[in-house]
Parts: sequence; structure tokens; C-alpha cells
Amino acid sequence: MSAGHALANVLKDLPSAAVATFLALFPIVNPFGGVPLFFSLTSSMSAAERRRTALKTAGYVIAILVVFLFFGRFVLIFFGISLPVLKIAGGLIVANTAWGMVTGNSRMTLAETDEAATKEDISLTPMAMPMLSGPGSLGVVMGLAAHADSMVAYLGMVVAIVALGLVVYLFLCLGGPLVKRLGPTGAGAINRIFGFLLLAIAVQLVWDGVADF
Repeated sequence: MSAGHALANVLKDLPSAAVATFLALFPIVNPFGGVPLFFSLTSSMSAAERRRTALKTAGYVIAILVVFLFFGRFVLIFFGISLPVLKIAGGLIVANTAWGMVTGNSRMTLAETDEAATKEDISLTPMAMPMLSGPGSLGVVMGLAAHADSMVAYLGMVVAIVALGLVVYLFLCLGGPLVKRLGPTGAGAINRIFGFLLLAIAVQLVWDGVADF
């Protein structure tokens, strides 16, 4: 059985579709990795303002991923992009993100970081896009949607995305003390672990794309 057929079988019922989608997206969204940047950009806010910003960020993450879940296929058709090409392109983007996590490089450019430091509302950019729901996660969710063939599967994937948004909110609200306790070394170590797992997912995506050809 090919990887595509195996994935299609996994997405046939709601619980398995939800679990598969959550496990595929969690390492690349990496809520923990966004905590240090979030607390750095909201250092001048009160606790209530920080919670509101975290809630808006989670809402934007959910909205972006759900939109690409349902309409990503039409984007592929419009531009004439095949699923194997999407897998390879998404895998390369995910690999680039993962390599940055493993080597300790930021997912944002210096210009984006400078702009974020002066923005009043950082929930949509840079937190939701590109920090959390960036090109890699969009490629993954579009690839998963391409294998979904029923509304039950789509509903399970939406449930997973909403659950992931809730996790993002909890991490952004409660992650500050954890980051302080772990220190830069501990936080960096956890981020590198996520990066290694994400790199493995990227290699699998590229391999599946090449195999489909």
C-alpha cells in the first residue's frame, strides 16, 4: 500500500483524522517555539492585554489553517500544481524551517523582527503568520486535505486545528514562567528536539512526493 493510500485510510473517520492532523501539524506549528518571541514582544503589556493578544493569535492560526484546508485544493487546481509537487515543495519548506530550529536560527527575517518590535498588534503578524502558521504548516494542511474524501474527514481535521489553536493559546498564556525556568539553554534544547522531528517529517514528505512521480 502506498503512503497516499495509507493516509487516505487514516482520514476515513473523525477521531483518526483529528489525531493524524494534530500530530502532523503540532511539530511544525511548534507553539513552544513561539513563546519566547511572544513574551518578548508583549513585555510592555499587562497580563490581561497579553491574554487577549494570545487569544487573537490562536484565532488567527485557526482561521488561516481552516481556510487553506478547504480552499487550498482550488489554489492547486488554479495554478496547475500536482500533489507530488506540493509534497516536495512543502517538504523543502518544512526542512528549511526544521533546519533553522535545529541550528538555532530564527524563522523570521531581521526586517520582520524589527517591524514586530514596533507593532502594537502582533497577533496576526508576526505571531500567527509567519511564526506559527507559516508556509510549512500551510503546505502540510493542503497535502492532508488532498487525501480527504469525506466531510467526516474534513470535520476531524477542523477539530484538530481548533485543538491546536487551543494549545497555542495555552502555551502563549502559560509558557512565560516555563521559559524563564528552563532558561535559554533548556528552551533551545526543546526547540532543537522539535526541529529534528520536523526534519524527519520533511524528509518523509519529499520521499512520498518523489515516490508518487
